[in-house]
Amino acid sequence: MTENTTVQRIAFWSIFIGITVLALKYAAYYVTGSVALYSDALESIVNVVAAIAAWWAIRVSYKPADQNHPFGHHKAEYFSAVLEGVLIVVAALLILREVWVAWETPRTLEQPWLGLAINGGASIINAFWASLLINRGRKHKSPALQADGKHIMTDVVTSVGVFAGLVGAILTGWTVLDPILAVIVALNILWQGWSVVGNSVQGLMDVGVATEETMRIRDVISSNAGGALEVHDLKTRIAGRVTFIEFHLVVEANMSVGDAHIICDRIENALMAEIPDASVVIHVEPEDEAKLPIGTVAVPFA
Repeated sequence: MTENTTVQRIAFWSIFIGITVLALKYAAYYVTGSVALYSDALESIVNVVAAIAAWWAIRVSYKPADQNHPFGHHKAEYFSAVLEGVLIVVAALLILREVWVAWETPRTLEQPWLGLAINGGASIINAFWASLLINRGRKHKSPALQADGKHIMTDVVTSVGVFAGLVGAILTGWTVLDPILAVIVALNILWQGWSVVGNSVQGLMDVGVATEETMRIRDVISSNAGGALEVHDLKTRIAGRVTFIEFHLVVEANMSVGDAHIICDRIENALMAEIPDASVVIHVEPEDEAKLPIGTVAVPFA
């Protein structure tokens, strides 16, 4: 099974998992009338919509480059993640509206233990699926899968908090804990939505790789640039699962094009072996373009 098929299949199954969890959480709210469980169910609606958006975005991101998109469609996944963040914020606002209604008209919880049992089962399913999405998202460098997994994991944490709080409300009789818990859920969702949108916007703005990754790229280039004089102006950017790398390679002015090409091929092959989804561009320059004194160290970086 290809990576493309695997990622798309995971995203497709995420829709059905989301619908199942939504049905269970709504059932928990229906039998109890709890506004906190309602808020939990409402967030699951966001999960379903986000899963559909992620599935669509992943399908688009794997399309090959074409005349209108010569660098590919990798950034499509970021749009899905931005949409998910916006939906999370909308869900939080709807929860706060429901809290206001519940605060004005206090509700008595009905069949609370049955509702909590149903909600707990849904949370177990969510925890398993969120872990899988995060793991596979990192493995296949899929921003959409990672965003979906992190959001669902936040949903799990929220559900645990709601469960513990409602148990306390049932045992103490403090029904006011129900809307208070819903407010906490809403604020937590707002924070998660802000984080998801922020990370996705960074990707759309061509954020560079982390410092550790940059050093690893520099080491690979230096180790495979024998015959060159210097490397400078290293730039990187991340677009979905693809890492774009470009830099200037200084060689002796009298070196043949063929010999310079051999060095470039060696570096490019080493980078792609280290970073499978790398796209490498090397600009070859003569020695008078060097930024450091020739011979400072072997293939130095400027």
